[in-house]
Amino acid sequence: MSLSKLDKASRIAILNCMGAKKNEKILIITDKIIREIGYSLFNNSVALGFNSLLVEMKPLSTNGEEPSVEVAKLMQEFDIVFCPTSKSLTHTNARREGASKGARIATLPSITKEVMIRGLNADYKKISRLSFKIKNILDNSNYVKITSHSGTNLSFSIKGRKAIASSGLFLKKGEGGNLPTGETFLAPVEGSANGILVIDGSIAGFGIIKNGNLKVKVRNGFAAKIYGGTLATKVNAKLNKFGKNARNIAEFGIGTNHKAKLSGVLLEDEKVLGTIHIAFGNNIIMGGSVNVPIHIDGVVKKPTVLLDDKLIMVDGKLLI
Repeated sequence: MSLSKLDKASRIAILNCMGAKKNEKILIITDKIIREIGYSLFNNSVALGFNSLLVEMKPLSTNGEEPSVEVAKLMQEFDIVFCPTSKSLTHTNARREGASKGARIATLPSITKEVMIRGLNADYKKISRLSFKIKNILDNSNYVKITSHSGTNLSFSIKGRKAIASSGLFLKKGEGGNLPTGETFLAPVEGSANGILVIDGSIAGFGIIKNGNLKVKVRNGFAAKIYGGTLATKVNAKLNKFGKNARNIAEFGIGTNHKAKLSGVLLEDEKVLGTIHIAFGNNIIMGGSVNVPIHIDGVVKKPTVLLDDKLIMVDGKLLI
């Protein structure tokens, strides 16, 4: 029987990205919205001979919301965990606790069949090399300034912060990240970000920005004011549910996946080569101190990025 493109992508995720070994146990957590991906990972895991369990839970209401106690406990009992869910489990205590027990956990929030097929067929060795190259530069930098033709003019400190290279190869106990992936990211120092952020690519939970950009006035590490019509009203309402810390400037990331395209699915959009992304809310997973049950990323197209006194990207083109 010939394999479908989705089957092939699922097997790449299982065998190559997660490096599944004989006798390892695999857990797939999904919901009805992303069920097609969940079942593909489960069926291919079983076909490859792995002891596998599929759990379908009720869809969560926001990225970063904790799953049930039962689901969280299961995440600590398997060698490999896939989370193709409609809302992200990446920034949850459940994921962190599972990783602390040695589980290798891949989160696939809001993934579609098209994103799965396109993103998993990238050259992950190439992505890994670039991701770690950027990590080394970020780890030895203190200050970031981002500008863009759409109006971004944002700066912040990263002094003492260590970047995470999400290379798509999660082979050691406790490792994990998004699939598909291809980014290097870190948490800016809390309270240090100031300036204007213009999100002109896409934003998590709302898709591609089409009618006017989302403008954010950043003051002392928080999104003090967000404006830009109906979209701004919706984003403000979402953040306001979780208090001031939801407006924390939580993440700075650089996309490194040469296959990724701006699709409206943030999982893919933030990985697009030639973009950066800034997130609001939770930053615990990347070495920060803000633990709030929400994390919203916004993508900036064709930015110029200055690290200390060195340009590493001009109009979306990496110079490294």
